[in-house]
Amino acid sequence: MFQGCNFHCRYCHVPDTLGNCNGCGVCAYHCPAGALKLEAPGTAPQWIEENCTGCGACTNACRKDSSPKIRRMSIKDVLDHVMEHRRYIRGITCSGGECTLYPEFMTELFPLIRRQKLSCLIETNGTLNFDRHRDLMDCCDGVMLDIKAADPERHRELTGRDNAAVFKSAAALARMGKLLEIRTLVTRADYGARETVEKAAEILAPWPGKSDIAYRLIPFRVFGVRREYRGLGTPSRKFMEELRTLALACGFSKVIVS
Repeated sequence: MFQGCNFHCRYCHVPDTLGNCNGCGVCAYHCPAGALKLEAPGTAPQWIEENCTGCGACTNACRKDSSPKIRRMSIKDVLDHVMEHRRYIRGITCSGGECTLYPEFMTELFPLIRRQKLSCLIETNGTLNFDRHRDLMDCCDGVMLDIKAADPERHRELTGRDNAAVFKSAAALARMGKLLEIRTLVTRADYGARETVEKAAEILAPWPGKSDIAYRLIPFRVFGVRREYRGLGTPSRKFMEELRTLALACGFSKVIVS
C-alpha cells in the first residue's frame, strides 16, 4: 500500500493514506501509548511499533490525512518482505493511496517479483496514462480500476477531480488485455450508480474481451470513513441487486456484489 493520493474521495476508507506527513508533531501529542517520538521539528515522528496499540488516535488527530506509521522501503526491502511470505501467497497487489503515483518503483519491482513465479496486480483510480507506461504494463499481470461516477460534475463533487482520464484508462487497459476488474462503490446518496454501470459498458463495448472483465459493485460502509462523510449511507440490498441485473444486461458476465 503506497502513501499519497491525487483524489480526495469523500468515502475513502483509508483516509490516512491520502496525504504525506509534514512533521507537525500533532499526532505524537495525541498518542496515549508513547509509540511516537519527536526527534526534530519538522520531521516525521519515529514510530515505535512495539508500543503501538493501534488505537487510531494519531491518524484521527492528523491534519494532513496522513499517518506517522508509514515505512520508507527500498525495492530490496519490499522484495525481502515478500520473500518472507513466499510460501503463503500467489502474488502481490499494489494499492494505496494511489500506487500509480510511483510507476517507476513498480516497473523496477514487478520483474523481480515475477521471477519468483508470483503475479503482480495494480489497484488504481485510473489517472495514470497507461499508454505512456508500456514498460509497466509489460510486467503487470492485471489492473483493477475504480470507476466512481459517470457524470463529470458528480465525479468532481465526490473526488475533487475530473473523470476523463479514468475513462481513457478503462479503454486503454481493455485494449491491452490488462483490465481484470472494474469497481464502483455505491452510496445511498445519489452519485449516479446506474449511469456509471451503463457508461462502463459503453466504454468497453468495442473490446471482444469485455465479457471476461469482472464488475464489482461495492456497497458503502462507514468503517474507516471520516466522520463528516459517514452520512453518505449504505444502499439497500434491493438496489444493489438492481445494479447487478443492469450490469448483466449491459454485457458483463462476471458481476460481483461484495
